Amino acid sequence: MLQMEIVSSMIDNVRRFAVSPSRIILTLFCFALVSNAAEGGAAKKPVRAQKGMVVSSHYLASDVGMNVLKKGGNAIDAAVATGLALAVVHPAAGNIGGGGFMIVVTKDGKATAFDFREKAPALGHEKMYVDSQGKYIRNLNHEGYLAVGVPGTVAGFDLALKRFGKKSWKELAAPAVRLAEKGFSLSWSLAEEFKQLTDRLKPYPASMKVFYREKGLSYEAGDIWKQPDLAKTLKRIQNAGRDGFYKGQTARLLSADMKRHGGLITEGDLAAYEAKERKPLRGNYRGFEVVSMCPPSSGGIALIEMLNILEGFELKSYGHNSAQYLHVLTEAMRRAYADRALFVGDPDFNPGMPVEKLISKSYADELRRSISMTNASKSSSDKFNQAYESSQTTHYSVVDAEGNAVVVTYTLEDSYGSKIVAEDLGFLLNNEMGDFNPVPGRTDTTGMIGTQPNLVSPGKRMLSSMTPTIILKDGKPWALIGSPGGRTIINTVLQVTLNLIDFNMNISEAISAGRVHHQWLPDVLTIEHFATTVDSQRLLEGMGHRLRSVRSQGSVMGIMIDGKSKTYFGAADPRQSDAAAAGY
Repeated sequence: MLQMEIVSSMIDNVRRFAVSPSRIILTLFCFALVSNAAEGGAAKKPVRAQKGMVVSSHYLASDVGMNVLKKGGNAIDAAVATGLALAVVHPAAGNIGGGGFMIVVTKDGKATAFDFREKAPALGHEKMYVDSQGKYIRNLNHEGYLAVGVPGTVAGFDLALKRFGKKSWKELAAPAVRLAEKGFSLSWSLAEEFKQLTDRLKPYPASMKVFYREKGLSYEAGDIWKQPDLAKTLKRIQNAGRDGFYKGQTARLLSADMKRHGGLITEGDLAAYEAKERKPLRGNYRGFEVVSMCPPSSGGIALIEMLNILEGFELKSYGHNSAQYLHVLTEAMRRAYADRALFVGDPDFNPGMPVEKLISKSYADELRRSISMTNASKSSSDKFNQAYESSQTTHYSVVDAEGNAVVVTYTLEDSYGSKIVAEDLGFLLNNEMGDFNPVPGRTDTTGMIGTQPNLVSPGKRMLSSMTPTIILKDGKPWALIGSPGGRTIINTVLQVTLNLIDFNMNISEAISAGRVHHQWLPDVLTIEHFATTVDSQRLLEGMGHRLRSVRSQGSVMGIMIDGKSKTYFGAADPRQSDAAAAGY
């Protein structure tokens, strides 16, 4: 109590008498240095391997990817097989009915990115979620058939295989087909998720058919869950690749289901969908090169912008997750998220985005000068709020024997997407249209945002926070990271990066450590409940930060590469129960 009274008095003195920032910072360090590991003690040791490794949100999918590597496939082959398997065993986010991003860095440091983000259908328009008076129709962009964007996952995998793959669709889809056809034993957590979904799935008979037994009876932990309709869909992809999804029977069934229920996606939308190979963004942080996703993801821009700002601070001297450290992180986050809202969208519809400025060192210098070391900035309500973005996504990381590295983050948007399974197809549809700004020109403190770059337009890709990232050391892949978490993704990846580079943590420690999140508006700093001390939280409040405790943030699947010993170290986030690293 006495300690906190002294700290409170110190902060009052800073505010009233303008005490020197350097003096107050030094004193703050004495009170607020903290050590931070996952709740319950130190992180588990990383999994080691020397020939290949896959880390994903489900142990069965990780095993599928690892087996592809064992049979001579490369990291891209394993990434595709893992992604298809996740569509079977991780229905909350694994998908063929959604979309996402992939980054590939070859063993010699050459990098490319694949954009398979969903698109608005041709009949989509910027006023499709408002009534005749221009008022937002609540949840229309998140629920039902009008919330579904044109899926991109299969097209993205197909493009990556054509560029880098060694194996065929026939071989890579086979494990997913077997898992769907023969079934697998449900974990307790997955069985409980199904039960909790009952009310959300009841409006959709085809969904109830997939996730419940006959007469609506629930599956229990240990039951074998089979998905025969999904197996048939996967077989069409297995036999015809991209065309097995975007043309033929799958396209006909999907468009027919859309038409019956007032959805907009047509066979023409599916046939016209294209994944794109893009140039990833590159930044530098304390001698390491950071390769991350370009727009329509905002992840790479915001990540590099924040790293550039933070490079000017001696973060290690502050102490990990101390009050001063979290204050500086928060101020960097606040500025990057404001820029995200103002400038970033689909590059094909926003050719003037100032990407190079946003990721430049000189711009970071400007922003850094605006940061007070003793007082929180204020996020003005007349600036830029952040559009809703669900926390339910999944990420996986893959490295092969040659050192080729792949990171993939893909999603259905909400957990289990739209909750809609199209008749006879067996897979969940996304509700990604909710990531567009729903009301043109309206931005307010309720969470609405109406800035121009991310309004609905036919064929446009919605803005994303997905941040698949590969860090290079001496020009070669060194760390592979990414996370689900909606708008928290970027900040989760940021903190794991800082843990690895500034605090010299191993991959397991870096992933297990507690996290925080700030996104400009609402002006709240959320802190995982085990992330820092009560004293540090009070110091942050004294600086003017408004705090909120959360149970969990993100779920990182990461790999570190020791170039000297040629050893891979993998770690799956302990926040996700079925996640696992698999290597050999």
